[in-house]
Amino acid sequence: MSKNILIVGATRGLGASLGALYSKQPSTQVFGTTRSTSAPNKNSIHWLTGIDVAEPNVGQKLVSQIPGSTKLSTVIISAGYFGLESFDEPDWEKEVRMYTTSAIGPVFLVHHLVKANRLEHGSKVILVSSESGSITLRHEEEGGGNYGHHASKAALNMVGKLLSLDLKPRGIAVGLVHPGFMRTEMTKGVGFDKFWDSGGAVPPDEAAQSLASFVEDFDIRKTGQYWAPRGPGDIGTAESVLGKDLPTPLQLPW
Repeated sequence: MSKNILIVGATRGLGASLGALYSKQPSTQVFGTTRSTSAPNKNSIHWLTGIDVAEPNVGQKLVSQIPGSTKLSTVIISAGYFGLESFDEPDWEKEVRMYTTSAIGPVFLVHHLVKANRLEHGSKVILVSSESGSITLRHEEEGGGNYGHHASKAALNMVGKLLSLDLKPRGIAVGLVHPGFMRTEMTKGVGFDKFWDSGGAVPPDEAAQSLASFVEDFDIRKTGQYWAPRGPGDIGTAESVLGKDLPTPLQLPW
């Protein structure tokens, strides 16, 4: 049976790896978004151009480019932005962009997809969050700072929970995932490459494999839940907060 998969934020990092992975699957059509007004030279993906999750009209622009009466079996919203900041140097513009990208844009994307009848009973919406959005896992050993990053992911988790309640009667499952600590330009750009080895960071291709396997088994029975498909290995506070011998995949606390 053919599947149509939409990846929002498909030009780099995890999104690019997911696009490449799903494109190799038989009978799978991959739709990928790019903020650029021109499509990347990756012919196996149907590109939706000029899609910026931080813009108010993102939902309308997205829906207008999906052809015909296409139904989507899975939507993965992977677009993200990480602006480094601290208590001594908070940054208003960075925080606004993080909240808008993580927790506001996805509401409008999913709203327009549902209202345009692009999602149906059995469809899945996967919101790429982070363990950094778990209030329970925040611990004094890690300290504070990076308010926009952590709090925007916590806000995304609430958005996902609320969407799951609104969409469950339609048979649409919504999941929140921490895909893993990755060796990407985003984490390098904020200086986290110095933690890649000690923190167990993996290439995005490896994280994409784990996430795709999790999504395959994800359904309405887990809607509204928050998971780490790769388990606790790269979550520094997991054992001190949740205990030892934790399973993989690991359901995360809010």
